[in-house]
Amino acid sequence: MNLNYPSVRWVAACVLLLLTAAVARGDTDEPAHGALLNELAAPAASPLEELVLKSSPLKAMEGYASYYAARFIGRRTTSGHRYQPEKLTAAHHSLPLGTVVRVVNPATRQEVHVTINDRCAPKRFPFIDLSRAAAKKIGLWGKGRIRVVIIPLLEETPEEPA
Repeated sequence: MNLNYPSVRWVAACVLLLLTAAVARGDTDEPAHGALLNELAAPAASPLEELVLKSSPLKAMEGYASYYAARFIGRRTTSGHRYQPEKLTAAHHSLPLGTVVRVVNPATRQEVHVTINDRCAPKRFPFIDLSRAAAKKIGLWGKGRIRVVIIPLLEETPEEPA
């Protein structure tokens, strides 16, 4: 299993922390400990593990997010779809169109999954432009721009333009 993905590292850190706490309390017994090791050694079956296996080879990045201005409502995006503020979509200058991206506000731990369906102007730093609905879900609405973590997850084929 590739440990370069933040979610895999997070799960591994949690398991390690739980094992360390159990050892410190002295309540580890061999049968339970062996069962946990067997469970961890089993092939990937959970939805999280399946998502990691299908995830994008692109790395997570720390950057900034803003949201589309109202004047873009109804205009065509690069993918051919029209911008609809209630959809969970975003623009990025280099991620492939159709990539599902997890955007996390590290200050509040709020997160949203969006699909890249448009391009924005290239910047010297990682940058994503979110739809109105996505901006509201992570606490960006009304703030203009915030620092976020951008985690590419999957590449999917976008729907046909309406």
